[in-house]
Amino acid sequence: MPDQIAVTLPDGSSRELPTGSTAGDLARSIARGLAKKAVIAEVNDAERDLSHELVDGDRVAIVTADSDQGLYVIRHSTAHVLAQAVLELFPGATFGIGPPVENGFYYDFELPDGGTFHEEDLERIEARMREILKESQPFVKSEIGADEARKIFADHKYKLEIIENASTDPMSATSERGEVRCYENIPPEPRPNQTFHGHDGFIDLCRGPHVPTTSDHLGHFKLMRVAGAYWRGDEKNPQLQRIYGTAWATKADLQAHLDHLEEAAKRDHRKLGTDLDLFSFPNELGGGLAVWHPKGGIVRKLMEDYSRERHEAGGYEFVYSPHLSKAGVFETSGHLHWYADGMYPPMEMDNGTYYMKPMNCPIHCLIYGSRQRSYRELPLRLFELGNVYRYERAGTLHGLLRIRGFTQDDSHIYVTEDQLADEITGLLDFVLSVLRAFGFEDFTFNLSTKDPEKYVGSDEIWEQATEALREALDRHGLEYAVKEGDAAFYGPKIDIDVRDAIGRSWQLSTIQADFNLPERFDLEYVGADNERHRPIMLHRALFGSIERFFGVLLEHYAGAFPTWLAPVQAVVCPVADEHEDHAQTVADRLRDAGVRVEVSAADDGLGARIRRHKMEKVPHILVVGGDDVANDTVADNVRGGDKPERDIPVADLIERITAEIRDHA
Repeated sequence: MPDQIAVTLPDGSSRELPTGSTAGDLARSIARGLAKKAVIAEVNDAERDLSHELVDGDRVAIVTADSDQGLYVIRHSTAHVLAQAVLELFPGATFGIGPPVENGFYYDFELPDGGTFHEEDLERIEARMREILKESQPFVKSEIGADEARKIFADHKYKLEIIENASTDPMSATSERGEVRCYENIPPEPRPNQTFHGHDGFIDLCRGPHVPTTSDHLGHFKLMRVAGAYWRGDEKNPQLQRIYGTAWATKADLQAHLDHLEEAAKRDHRKLGTDLDLFSFPNELGGGLAVWHPKGGIVRKLMEDYSRERHEAGGYEFVYSPHLSKAGVFETSGHLHWYADGMYPPMEMDNGTYYMKPMNCPIHCLIYGSRQRSYRELPLRLFELGNVYRYERAGTLHGLLRIRGFTQDDSHIYVTEDQLADEITGLLDFVLSVLRAFGFEDFTFNLSTKDPEKYVGSDEIWEQATEALREALDRHGLEYAVKEGDAAFYGPKIDIDVRDAIGRSWQLSTIQADFNLPERFDLEYVGADNERHRPIMLHRALFGSIERFFGVLLEHYAGAFPTWLAPVQAVVCPVADEHEDHAQTVADRLRDAGVRVEVSAADDGLGARIRRHKMEKVPHILVVGGDDVANDTVADNVRGGDKPERDIPVADLIERITAEIRDHA
């Protein structure tokens, strides 16, 4: 056997090492700093532990903690430590699965006698996890036969299920040789663990890889909350206790994330909706059904009015459709086949089966097909603020962001093949212009392509539609990601995500090319050649839904809507009773100029009233006292300002506020 091996690094260079060297040895041979940051390695494009022994000719890349890939491993390893701590602290507990997720990890457990975790348990579990980290327990990989694995996990029924379903289970830890992959955490001193037969340490089914020991990169974590979760996500299965945590590569990254969560909690639209008296979800109505209070109704009306104005100027025609339809419409469209789980149950009536509509597009096809169409009518742009209803599971409901009854700002555009690319290009301009009017400037674009398991229509049609969307993005010079297999069943789409004030990304607008619904509804137009042709249909949701867009907007502005959208744009506060007549006169003049204004009666101290209206996030809090009565002036406490601006002529103030309102678009 030769004394040396040669491996190839990502830059194409070669490095010689002693035979028997590991990936960790390679990192140390390159640089001490690299070895310190190393988490795992990629060997011949496969992820491996740093303890993996290299052979001559391997292609090796060292994965560091500051990469997304390294962070994933850190979170995966921290989840194992969580499971170990819980099983040690709660005798008789059994465990399910514990994958990394965005920003952290979770693990599912079942406690004896239907027990549940409490928030105070998290501190105790976290303390035990930190003890395990200090012990520097190595993560040791092994591959064992299925029979032996069944013995080891005899007391853990969910692990036994994974072993039995190893060939089809997405969490399968089966190796290439058909053996079960496990990782064991070895404590410095034997600590008998009665839940694992024949093993003194913690052991788990796992494909790996992991950090070398529990003291490598795992200290920057925090347990966040406890929730219920059905095993495998199936309501027919037992409900387990899920512990969520977050983990990061550095202390600074962890603190930044916790600060971000704190800021996000302040902006939670559900809390702001209550604090600002905008909307609510009465229990009497049922889950996922919102009612809008007067102030929320003002903002919603402004959003809808602006949308209508822009669509009318953009050549759209307004249509309306009912809330329910006979089943045949959704059978023709294909929704009953592909989307039935997301629809409310049918209603049987004297003349057939009816469904609450989950979307507007099939009914818009009926409008198009109500008479013969000419090529001269195309593009035909139909627009509706249409109420739709989708059955979302109770556990997925989330304020206005995930709701059962909502209003889509839905447009369906029928074009000829020659018009397709230009229309999509114009749609991108239209969508971005409206989003910018509401204060969004940072966009990302995704092109979603066909799901090979879930689609209707020919491959040729899908290719044609996908290429038209791609051409429109390229015309704008936009960078975009391709999401393979993420399209709806009837056509590819462009999704437009916006980034909010604290850096979160929200998927809002969609443009979707559809060659299939016109075929299914037998839609035609008469061309210049007097022959019948099939139109192409474009689906376009700009807000996505009024409710969800409102929720995103509320969080983006933390409730402090720009002046044009604020439910109350100004409040006039008289210093004392004798100033109320002047305050009312100022309010009347503002109201005549189109400003939404209230008078705050002097039945409480001025400071208390100003603080209250600041909490209500009113853009302009105006104060009038004796000098203002004499000089026809006001003081303006501008939202976000440090000091009030005094002695402003009322006429100047009116021009200032109306200019803010005019300039929004």
